[in-house]
Amino acid sequence: MKNSRSTFSQAVRYALVAAGVLMAAQAAPAAAQKTLKVVVHADLKILDPVWTTAFISNRHALLIYDMLYGLDSKLVPQPQMVEKHAVSDDGLVYTFTLRPGLKFHDGAPVTSTDVVASWNRWNKRDPMGQRLASFTASLEAVDDKTFRLTLKEKYGLVLETLGKSTGGLFIMPERVAKTDPQQQIKEYVGSGPFVFEQSEWRPGNKVVYRKNPDYVPRSDKTDAMAGAKIAKVDRVEWLYIPDHNTSLSALQAGEIDYFEAPPLDFVPMLEKNPRIKVIDIEPLGLQGILRPNFLYPPFNHPKARQALLYMVKQEDYMRAVVGNPKLYKKFCGAFFLCGSDNESSVGSEPLMKQDFEKAKALMKEAGYNGEKIVVLQPTDRAQYNAMTMVTIQMLRKAGLNVDVQAMDWGTVLSRRANKGNPYETGYHLFHTTHGGPSTANPVSNTWFNSRCEKANPGWACDMELDKLVEDWSRESDRAKRKVILDRIQARAYETVPYVPIGQYTQPIAVRSNISGVLITNVPVYWNIEKK
Repeated sequence: MKNSRSTFSQAVRYALVAAGVLMAAQAAPAAAQKTLKVVVHADLKILDPVWTTAFISNRHALLIYDMLYGLDSKLVPQPQMVEKHAVSDDGLVYTFTLRPGLKFHDGAPVTSTDVVASWNRWNKRDPMGQRLASFTASLEAVDDKTFRLTLKEKYGLVLETLGKSTGGLFIMPERVAKTDPQQQIKEYVGSGPFVFEQSEWRPGNKVVYRKNPDYVPRSDKTDAMAGAKIAKVDRVEWLYIPDHNTSLSALQAGEIDYFEAPPLDFVPMLEKNPRIKVIDIEPLGLQGILRPNFLYPPFNHPKARQALLYMVKQEDYMRAVVGNPKLYKKFCGAFFLCGSDNESSVGSEPLMKQDFEKAKALMKEAGYNGEKIVVLQPTDRAQYNAMTMVTIQMLRKAGLNVDVQAMDWGTVLSRRANKGNPYETGYHLFHTTHGGPSTANPVSNTWFNSRCEKANPGWACDMELDKLVEDWSRESDRAKRKVILDRIQARAYETVPYVPIGQYTQPIAVRSNISGVLITNVPVYWNIEKK
């Protein structure tokens, strides 16, 4: 941090002018309004939550769209846009009724036709949606408020699928939802508690949302992602300030209200400031991952992906990424998060003891002969950048010829979705994180999905592993499920959809006059008050 007060003020002023904050204040068209100013973790460039799994795009979607169901604090799905549902005696037919008062931001009513179109687009991309689709015989709109799902056979995760908050089923107007799922939408009309102000969107700078005056919240008590979603501020402004010291100074000076992802080495200092509250909103934490590209050599060969396991030492990553041992686990070999019901250490032995000679031997067996390995390095995401730096050192120590390509995170998101040759428009390796209930479940874990062309970027491909996940989803007996889960974990350490590099906690920091922050595993902005 800068010690000079003048330098500090100058830095804050510069950043906020750049973010448009002071311009807005000078114009003061909404001086009486309550505006929540948030420094977010990434620049919002992709506005389609179906096309990408980027956290920032999902958080944008949670503001402007609504969902059929939401998970409460016990991770039980509760009706959200749905008023009620009925299940036939044989468990094969679900009939849903939308609650009254649902409107899109353009004033049009939300109908069953919109729901069916949104569902049919979403289930082409989301792994849990894909799984439900494989059990589905038909999905149809019965009338404007009623829609019906008919299953081929009983499936126990219907409501859990509809209520998942990461990569969830966001309801869009039919005309938007008819967009090819492989293409991005071009219209951003939701029915959620906030409205996206597209005219004020400045990529690389600021995103603005205003309270939706027509939104009718549920009457139930707010409970995590379930119950009433009440917007208690008039505007939410997302500011993208890549320099963390500037963001920290802005929070300390009260120029911003909410710092979504403060660097973890800032946390002890923030906790000592009486004007700031540090809140852990993710009880299960985050899992860092190293994702290989299955489409190209050498990582199209399982031996090369297994070699990565022998190169990784999780504690090295966690020291570089987190620093504070109180915020990370020294080791976690569970694909579905330590601390969850699906924690397992089966098969994780290669990850427990770093062995570069073993890694070199496996790379040789995979046919590697010194070709360049393209690694995407996001320079504006401190944690991801730190992960990548550790990986670069690790690969070089194992004798690999590393080609580091530095870019901002928004560019990484576009590049990682490109299936092109690694030496032209593609890549071999990149880092990301995931966490919360979706990661803890084999069906909804997006990066674990190994359905080849239907998988997330990197396109993990192992239909035997996918079959085990399907077996798990069919089984309702808890003990039998545990047996299958261990088989899933063992198989995953053979084919390696990704390498878990460690599990840690990422708290948020807010000013002390901010209340109502929900423990939801993902930042949401309803229920938040600013006094």
